[in-house]
Amino acid sequence: MCVLIENPSKLLDSIPTLKSPTPPKYKLSTVYMYISEGCGGEKTEEMANTSATLWVILTQFLLLVFAEGKNKVPAIIVFGDSSVDAGNNNQIPTIARSNFEPYGRDFYGGRPTGRFSNGRIPTDFISEAFGLRTIVPAYLDPAHSIKDFAVGVTFASAGTGYDNATSNVLSVIPLWKELEYYKDYQKKLKAYLGEDKAKQTLAQALYVMSLGTNDFLENYYTLPGRRSQYNIDQYQVFLIGIAKRFIENLYGLGARKISLGGLPPMGCLPLERTTNFMGENECMQSYNIVAMAFNARLTSLMGKLNKEMPGIRVVLSNPYPILMQIVQKPSSYGFDDTSVACCGSGMFEMGYACARNNPFTCSDANKFVFWDSFHPTEKTNRVIVDHLVKTTLAVFL
Repeated sequence: MCVLIENPSKLLDSIPTLKSPTPPKYKLSTVYMYISEGCGGEKTEEMANTSATLWVILTQFLLLVFAEGKNKVPAIIVFGDSSVDAGNNNQIPTIARSNFEPYGRDFYGGRPTGRFSNGRIPTDFISEAFGLRTIVPAYLDPAHSIKDFAVGVTFASAGTGYDNATSNVLSVIPLWKELEYYKDYQKKLKAYLGEDKAKQTLAQALYVMSLGTNDFLENYYTLPGRRSQYNIDQYQVFLIGIAKRFIENLYGLGARKISLGGLPPMGCLPLERTTNFMGENECMQSYNIVAMAFNARLTSLMGKLNKEMPGIRVVLSNPYPILMQIVQKPSSYGFDDTSVACCGSGMFEMGYACARNNPFTCSDANKFVFWDSFHPTEKTNRVIVDHLVKTTLAVFL
C-alpha cells in the first residue's frame, strides 16, 4: 500500500489533543489521501514515516468523531425538594427558605442563595462532573435567564414531596407545579435554541429527581391525615405510584435519561437523633428501615420503567449506603462529628435550626457531616456525588 499526503506534518499539527473541550469539526476533504496497491519505485524512510503519520491522523480523527458522536449530557434538569433547591423558594410566600446567613457562607462570594447548605448542593457537583457549569441555578431566580438554564436548571422546592399534602405543610411548590414550570422552560428553550436543537438537548439531558424524605418526616410521621388513610407500606405504594406517573409524564415530554433519587438514612439526621430520647440519641432504626424499604420499591420501579418504556434509561441514585458509611465511620472521610449539625438545634425541618447569624455555628463545616438538622454540608454533598458519579451515574458520562 502506498499513501501520499499533502503536507502531512502540517496536518498532524492541526489536530488538537482529545482533551480539547470544543474540538473542531473535521472534514475528510481536508486530508488528501491516495491509496493504491503500489506506487512503484523504491520505498524510502520518508514514505514509511508518512504512512505512520497517516495512521496517527486517522486514529485521532476517528476517536474525535466517536467522541463527538456520543450522546453527551448537554444539560442537567432537576426536580425535587430542599436537597436540590437552589433558591426557588426565595420567590414564593413560604417560611421554608435559607436565603440568610449563615447559609451559603462557603458558597461563591460567601453569600446565601437559598441552597440549604453552607455551600454547593449535590446537583451543582453533578453538573460540574459532567463538564457543565459549577452550579445549577433556580428557575425562579430573576438573576438567571434561559441562557443559563439551557445547560442546567432546577425546579426544586424545599419542603415538597411526591405527595401534594406534603407541599401543603409549608406552602411550597408541589411536584405537579414543578412539571408545569418545566413545560414553560421547554417553550423558552425552543425559542432560544431553535426547535431541533432544543429537542435534542431535552432528549440528551440528564433529569435528576431528589425527593421523598419530607413525605415521611414532615407529613406521614408528623401529621394525622395520611396515617389515618394508609399504613406505612400502603403509603409507600401510594408514593411509588406518583413517582411512576411523574416519570411517565417526563418521558412523554421527551426525557430519556433519568436519575431517580433514593432516600437517605432518615433516622440518622440530627433532628431525628435529637428527638430519640429513648434510644440515647442514636439513629432511629425504624425510620432507616422505612428508607431502605422505599429504596427497594424505587429499584423495582426503575426496572419496570426500563423494561416498558422504549429508549428510556432510569437509574437509582441511592445516597443511603454511602451516607450510612460516612455516619458510621466519619473519620474515614475526614469528619469529626456526625450526630450534631454544624448549625443546628433540632427544630422543625428545613434548616430553621440555623437561626440568622447563629453565634453557635461551628467554625469549620468540613469537620461536620451535617450542616443543619436535615441537610449535609458541602463536603458531604461532594463525597456523596463523587460516589454516585463513579457508580450509578457513570452510564451517562
